[in-house]
Order: sequence, then structure tokens, then C-alpha cells
Amino acid sequence: MSTYISMAVQDALHQAHTSKMKHKNRLRVQIDDKFFPVLHMWNDGFAVEAITVPQLRGLVDLYEGSRHLSQCLIVAANEEYGEVRYDFKRSTAATEQPPVDFYRAPDAPAGLLPGQ
Repeated sequence: MSTYISMAVQDALHQAHTSKMKHKNRLRVQIDDKFFPVLHMWNDGFAVEAITVPQLRGLVDLYEGSRHLSQCLIVAANEEYGEVRYDFKRSTAATEQPPVDFYRAPDAPAGLLPGQ
């Protein structure tokens, strides 16, 4: 017995899956001042919906809700099933504090009082 699913049914199933991923996932990508939902993410890339998201390239920021995850340099890899997949050329994790250019001892005081 063979199973055949028409293209219309396959498209409807894929649209339902994409819609579910957009609502379930809190990941989003920011370029300039615009945010776009990320359908799914893996170690060296992510995917967005091809229809609603313009072609992205260059430096983007990835967020999970309001938390900044990383800043990434991306290139478009391929488009299939209504998704555009992007690969990271570079991904730098976001930190809460700015980087320091000196060694900070773990037992250093938080601050010094001025001498009299």
C-alpha cells in the first residue's frame, strides 16, 4: 500500500507547522530597528519565514524575548519549504557587562575610599 498526499495538503500541513513554530518560539532577530520571528535555531545558524522576512545579510542581533543572546554575522544558506536558512560566519555571545582591557583580581575591592 502506498500513501500519496497532494501538494495542497502538504502545503497546508507546512503552513500549520510554520504558524505553530512562530507562536511557540520566543526567538527573534533584529536588523536595524525591525524584529522578525525566528522559526528555529541550531548551533551554526537559524531559519526565518521566507514570505514575511526580507532578505537579511550582514550583522544582526538575536534575542530570546527581551534577553539579548548574541550578535551574529550571517550569510544566506538556502531556501526550502518556505524557510530561509542562514549560517553564522561569526557569533559573539552578548554579555551583561562591557569587556575590560585589564586583569581584575577576584579578591579586588569593589572601590576605594579617598585618603584624608
